Amino acid sequence: MSEDIKWMKTHCGKMDHGGCALIVGVKDNRIVKVKGDPEGFLNQGYVCPKGLASPDRLTHPDRLIHPLRRTGARGAGGWERISWDDALDEIARNFNRLKSDYGARSVAFGVGMPKGLEHFVLIRLANIFGSPNVVASQDVCHAPREITGVHTCGFYPVVDLHQRSKLVVLWGSNLTSTNEEGEINSMLLKQLKEGADLMVVDPRRIDMAERADMWLQVKPGTDHALALGFLHVVIEEGLYDKDFVAQWTHGFDDLANHVKGFTPEKVSDMTWVPSERIREAARFYAASKPAAIQWGNPIEHHTNTFDVARALICLMAVCGNLAVPGGNVNALDPKVIGLGAFVRADLIPEKRKEMITAAHGVIPRFMTIPPAFFRRAVLEETPYPVKGFYAMCSNPMLSYADSRQTFEALNKLEFLAVSDLFMTPTAALADIVLPVASHFEMDDIGHYGLGHGYILARPRVVDPPEHCWPDMKIMNELGKRISPPEHWHDDYGRFLEDVVRPAGLTYQEFAEKGYLKGPDRFRAYEAKGFKTPTGKVELSLSTAEKFGLAPLPDFKGPPEPEDAEYPLILTGSKSRYYLHSSYRWVGRLREKRPYPKCEIHPETAEANGIGEGEGIRIETRYGAITQKAHLTDRMHPEVVNASHGWWFPEAGPDGQYDWQSANYNMLTSTGRLGKEYGTPNLKGIPCRIGPAQ
Repeated sequence: MSEDIKWMKTHCGKMDHGGCALIVGVKDNRIVKVKGDPEGFLNQGYVCPKGLASPDRLTHPDRLIHPLRRTGARGAGGWERISWDDALDEIARNFNRLKSDYGARSVAFGVGMPKGLEHFVLIRLANIFGSPNVVASQDVCHAPREITGVHTCGFYPVVDLHQRSKLVVLWGSNLTSTNEEGEINSMLLKQLKEGADLMVVDPRRIDMAERADMWLQVKPGTDHALALGFLHVVIEEGLYDKDFVAQWTHGFDDLANHVKGFTPEKVSDMTWVPSERIREAARFYAASKPAAIQWGNPIEHHTNTFDVARALICLMAVCGNLAVPGGNVNALDPKVIGLGAFVRADLIPEKRKEMITAAHGVIPRFMTIPPAFFRRAVLEETPYPVKGFYAMCSNPMLSYADSRQTFEALNKLEFLAVSDLFMTPTAALADIVLPVASHFEMDDIGHYGLGHGYILARPRVVDPPEHCWPDMKIMNELGKRISPPEHWHDDYGRFLEDVVRPAGLTYQEFAEKGYLKGPDRFRAYEAKGFKTPTGKVELSLSTAEKFGLAPLPDFKGPPEPEDAEYPLILTGSKSRYYLHSSYRWVGRLREKRPYPKCEIHPETAEANGIGEGEGIRIETRYGAITQKAHLTDRMHPEVVNASHGWWFPEAGPDGQYDWQSANYNMLTSTGRLGKEYGTPNLKGIPCRIGPAQ
């Protein structure tokens, strides 16, 4: 190692949920090397291509490095440089004006996938300002699993890859590509090395399907039917954990009667999985003690996500795999400040009644606003008008279903402010754009508030450009301008100290430790029961009538009805080289995936006159896009897998970076929404294909 390189430890962040411990080499305030830390709590030396390329974000020549004010029409690409004081004052002046004219709830605060502590500082900012409306992607990410778990068993059933499992089930989870929610794939690979069996449930033959003992190629949008088929077999054949079911479940007889109709033969017609394969898989899961289900984000991508999550939790429960080592567990937090105290929930006691979602009857405890309801409030002023929006760590033009609707809504806002690292199609529509410090350039904490039972230290390793601020600092300074200053810190770094103070640590001491993990407490229900109204796992919800929910998980058909005009089924996937719509401008990553790839079966390609690498037109009832065809027998002949998150920075500001031509969300709609979470259909959509014109 060169003597003039300083080696520092931190954790990756903002390339996915993060979690990989890194050793970073720094010289002259520049990162010259990144490698995985062999002592990493989660990754044990592993690091993905995004992590290796992550320093390139900091030095890109087109990075935003000054606050900007729009000149001319929205989206025309006209900007002028302004000072931080001018930028924050202008945002504050507009938000305070809107609050005076329409009430605090007329200003919404938006965030994408939670990436660090700034997510919760944003909630604090909204709460102290008086707005109940934090718009987030949780309708299609995390909340359906977490909140459904809270209603069913009293906690969010997180996969436990830290303890030995007999069987790991990847249900709609592609860990070698996404490292979803901190479940780093090195943890899975270690389980397999130590003898765990593997089952994969996925419409695609992903890499891990090649290593699996069993792969079930499920029809997109029918996961809940498959889970109900599993339950039928487990209960009819008496394979369930009889002692646990008798003592610790509510509504077993109701569930047993309900799933009688979901025979493997019927479920096979619904899911395309052969009936005998369903029987084998159900027996495999029931006989494996313990078995862990790593349920992935794709199961939350259609209107029936509540039924999917309910069915899978019921399966975990009746097979005795809840709250046991190596199963699905209640991951207890370490000693950190509670979320309510951190976000100052006490200052907005009527929040539930004031949220946009109060008018839409979503499931209780769901505390963010689905994008579909946010845009309705902007465009239709239902249930009341929303006129201002502050967005950070997000790119709604690409990430929200129905991008045309997003474009219309953002243009209708009276005022829009965006903080980002790079000019995006969303930032291009803003009135004020704020340049942020990136990961590596600020002290941060990862995984706080995500329910995984640990937090990770992300200490700064280099300094940001002079005029680039951490999002936490931006909101701390904005907060002083739009709310009582006494609720904010002199230095944003105090937020970090607040989080770890209950552990008796300073942030520096926490950073030296690297992570804090909560205690392992398995089978805690034996002493206190489950945190549900009945004290048991509610296979049939006791609160169903009270909350207007279905008492039992059900399958009433695919997300959208079949249509002879659109004979194929559309699904979508994220690239392992990007985070949703982020980083198409990072050269090292773009070289690995230079264009949006659409996977189709060779037979389907031949039938539609499409060759490898050729442009393919993908069309649904809602719109059409063009991507490049990749022919692979990993796909079912009736399924089309398009790439998510594509825009083209090289297209320039005049065309708003070409956010339309390959954007997956030109193919989606908010016309159908799930009642519980306001979730649109992002998967299982009828489509047709042909050569690009």
